[in-house]
Amino acid sequence: MLKITEQRGSEPDSLSLILEGRLFGPWVEELNACCQRLSVSHRCCAMIDLTGVTFIDAEGKALLARLWRQGAKLQASGCMTKCVVEEITGVGRSDSASRKGEGTAPS
Repeated sequence: MLKITEQRGSEPDSLSLILEGRLFGPWVEELNACCQRLSVSHRCCAMIDLTGVTFIDAEGKALLARLWRQGAKLQASGCMTKCVVEEITGVGRSDSASRKGEGTAPS
């Protein structure tokens, strides 16, 4: 089960979505339908709060990635959701190739 709560955003035509529960199976399509309804009414989803989400399947992750590419900010607090957001946004990744030479003198 997934609960989706719309909350007025800081911009006049923007909303934040607060998600609680599990983002999988039919609930992925429900979130997608909710976002499509917002775009039809010319409102944008400025932020998606994943703080209350306990599970995200591959389809849910793909939808979140698409929404992020369309401009939605993803907010997370738990270990699992933070990891998913980092995978989507690339935040927190380190470039191991550039770090290998750090702290060593050139040969």
